[in-house]
This record gives sequence, structure tokens and C-alpha cells, in this order.
Amino acid sequence: MSPSAPPSLPLVDLHEWVSFEDPEDARTWTFDLTFMTSNYSCIFGRGCKGVLTEDTTEWSQGCCSYGAHLVDDADFANLKRRAARLTAEQWQFKPAPDARNVKLTKKSDEGVRVTKLVDDACIFLNRPEFAGGAGCALHRAALDAGERPLDWKPEVCWQVPLRRDDTTDVNGHVTTTLREWKRRDWGEGGAEFHWWCTESADAFVDAKPVYVTLRDEIVEMTSAAAYALLTTHLAERRKAKVTFLPHPAVRRAGQP
Repeated sequence: MSPSAPPSLPLVDLHEWVSFEDPEDARTWTFDLTFMTSNYSCIFGRGCKGVLTEDTTEWSQGCCSYGAHLVDDADFANLKRRAARLTAEQWQFKPAPDARNVKLTKKSDEGVRVTKLVDDACIFLNRPEFAGGAGCALHRAALDAGERPLDWKPEVCWQVPLRRDDTTDVNGHVTTTLREWKRRDWGEGGAEFHWWCTESADAFVDAKPVYVTLRDEIVEMTSAAAYALLTTHLAERRKAKVTFLPHPAVRRAGQP
């Protein structure tokens, strides 16, 4: 009797991964190759449906509806320093000059600092009716100053849709994985989102791949050496004419 075949699994979220050993850092770098080579792009203000329980495209809130969770004291200090540089033309909800004891954040039930909400969204989110335009005030101010938005914004805000996970084995060796941010990464609330961008073909519209458009973010979350390993590998694959696995969102939509 021949052995029975293993049960087949639905390949609805199949990704390709690549790993590199980094002798200088004594670390293994693992990249979500499927996402890195995809043409994902943030479509804030260009059809993003938001992260509430229904389609809120017209609100232009993106993933700013719940405020930004700050990761540590350094993240908080950077936010305060950058906020002090914002002008009334850049920030819709800039406190009046004579305002006292203005707080930019509050503590969540878990004791984490979160940016305050104004009219049910982050205090730094300019609304569509604002003369300066909708979007993150910190992002706009960084561009006005000729600086990188990732240096101005809370960590979670500039890292999404990238996610870094670190694991340490019993021998102390660290494996760092850089992948796409999924619903589950938002906790229980993520399951309630009406829409999430990395699941939708609507967001896979850029002319260039993620590893190019998000180069600075990838380097900040890993290292210049790790990024060089990734790009060298990708160049070698292209030279060998090896194709990349299309992202699941694109495959589901039947896009080429």
C-alpha cells in the first residue's frame, strides 16, 4: 500500500523568504522576499479605506484613527522635539501660543503612551478641510524642511507597512525577520478592520518595488550591510532571470 498523500493546504498567503548570515553582527537576517519585490505603495489619500470597521475613504485617516503608540522614551522625546517645530500652517491642531499644560499623548490601558485623539483621530492628522491639506503634520513639516519623514514621525508610523521581529535561540543567536505588517500585528483590533492595505491589490500600484521605494526604512530597521546583502541577492536573481513570486493580494486579484 502506498503512503497516503499529505493533506493539501490553501496557498492563500504563500510568501518566499531569503536569509543571510551576518558574520559581523552574529545575526541571521530574514527578509520577506515576496513583499520586498512587490509594488506595494502607501495610498493614503489615493483610495485608502482606513482601518475602521467600515469604508471611510472620504475621511482620509489612513491608519491614523487610533493614534500612534510610542515605543519608548526616546520615541516620545523625538515627538515632542519635532512637534515644537510645527507651525500653524503645517498643523491643524497646533495648540494656541498661550495654551498651558498641553499634552500630546495619553496613557493607554496597558500603560503605553499614545498620541491624543482629536475628533476621533490622531492629533497630528490634518483633516481634508485643512488649508494646508490632509495628512500627517509631522510628515509635511519634514518635507518642508527637506528632511526625511522617518526622522520626524513616531516609529510605528514610519515603519508600517514593514515589521521587524527578533527571536533568540537557546544559544543566544539572534534571527531578525523583516516582513510585511499584517492585521494580526495590530492585536485583536486588527481583525475588526474593514480593510487592510497589504491585503488589497489596490495598494500594489507602484512602478518600483518595495526594496527600492522603502530603502531608507529598510536600512534603519536592519543595517546598510543587511540591505546590501538583499540587493546583491536580488540582482543575481534578475541576472539569472529567476522570477519572483507575486504577492498574494495581486494573485488573488488576477493581476500579472
